[in-house]
Amino acid sequence: MASPLFFTIDQGTQSTRAMLFDCQGELVAKEQLPITAYIKGKAGEAEQDADYFWRCITAVSQQLWQRHAHLKSRVVGLSIATQRASIVCLDKEKQPLRPAIIWLDQRRAQQLPPMPAWFLLGAKLSGQLNTLRQFQSKAECNWIAEQEPNLWRQTSHYVLLSGYLTYRLTGRLCDSVAAQVGYLPFNYKKQRWAAPKHWLWRALRVTPQQMPELVQPGTKIGGLTKQAAQALMLPEGLPVYASGADKACEILGAGAIEPHIANISYGTTATLNTSHQRYITPQASVPAYPAVMPGHFNAEVAVQRGFWMINWFKQEFAHGEMQLAEKLLQPVETLFEGFLEQTPTGAKGLVLQPFWNPGVRFPGPEAKGAIIGFGDAHTKAHLYRAIIEGIAYALLAGTKTLERRQGQAITELRVTGGGSQSDAIMQITADIFGIPAVRIHTNEATGLGAAMSLAVSAGIYQDYSTAVNAMCQVKERFLPNPQNHRLYQALFEQVYQELYPRLGPLYQPNASKR
Repeated sequence: MASPLFFTIDQGTQSTRAMLFDCQGELVAKEQLPITAYIKGKAGEAEQDADYFWRCITAVSQQLWQRHAHLKSRVVGLSIATQRASIVCLDKEKQPLRPAIIWLDQRRAQQLPPMPAWFLLGAKLSGQLNTLRQFQSKAECNWIAEQEPNLWRQTSHYVLLSGYLTYRLTGRLCDSVAAQVGYLPFNYKKQRWAAPKHWLWRALRVTPQQMPELVQPGTKIGGLTKQAAQALMLPEGLPVYASGADKACEILGAGAIEPHIANISYGTTATLNTSHQRYITPQASVPAYPAVMPGHFNAEVAVQRGFWMINWFKQEFAHGEMQLAEKLLQPVETLFEGFLEQTPTGAKGLVLQPFWNPGVRFPGPEAKGAIIGFGDAHTKAHLYRAIIEGIAYALLAGTKTLERRQGQAITELRVTGGGSQSDAIMQITADIFGIPAVRIHTNEATGLGAAMSLAVSAGIYQDYSTAVNAMCQVKERFLPNPQNHRLYQALFEQVYQELYPRLGPLYQPNASKR
């Protein structure tokens, strides 16, 4: 009997991927389709037609099966991982009412839901009032209710993109617990919707009736509907299993399932995650997210505009390199490797703080990006290195707090995402953190994690540890250079760590009036 295959879909921010993995974690087949992350509109807007993602999924699935039809009979199930925190409003017929609001959207609600005076006083005394207001203003449901009240009244179902795509696959409107990341009335510690009288329901405009059913990762949600099966060129009734959000799947795929092993994802958002059996928050007021392993948690440090900054650099400073790369028929990032080879460790003192779009608490909602140390010897090659180093510095700063909170040092990094394919970036990461940086056997860690979840759910492996040991192999290990680490440590402690405390007051909204 032919060995089973696991069909996974990775619906990310920049592309849609359809993949087949075997029981050893080898990528047997793959098709990838670049996507338009969002429709360009007014400044700060990031929206995309929800059905655009469905069309991308069906297109990439059809491409895969047109080329690999002979493998179809070995597929035992399907699982999907999607970008996080992208919102879809559905009417009572479960049809989209408006374009999906993508996680990159920067619009903010102004008319915030009123909170009880005693609650606001407690938030103020505990220093959490600003965090509460940031949470309310960034919540998409509050913005929609404020700006599009008629549409909001028609919204019967308020779901993440993952829930909507699950519905398109199975006809069942539900979502994985491990996909719940965003400004939602979700109890992260108990991994379920907040209790009816929880303050979250007052802080947000949504009601319990609008939220979808939640299922544990690994749950068999149902089978492909007839329409979905035809669109994906797969058998009707093929089992569809819940996995989790793209980052949650990526952590599992990287094999970072113990607290001392961290997964660094150099993606659009750069993140560092550790996995835990108990609820450990990475810093105050920042939740730990549900892991793909049921009942487990991922503690995350995030740089919102992580390797997005590479795209920013390309558009603003690398037109010549982009034209040359096009002539050479190779990715421009390959040419950027030369920038890292040309420049010394520490970029000749050029230090970058990568908060082009900060989060609620890391390092603070008012933070801005900064670059200091410029001299006439600096070139765009130094700037590129400073971007790479700055992202790693920011992750290291958050890691210091995370290690204290989890009471355990991180001794190994499993690095994934686009940046992990660069030997130079892998070495810089090892040198800055002072611990080994490991590259696994595939750069499709998200799809692999979804495949691992599927393999356990389908009974191929008895538990997640067994699946990780069987399906995740270490390909290369980059050890820190002691001399480079000492220089990075000095720059980190004496320069980078001093940046935010000194520049923070200038980032405040009223700084110009002082």
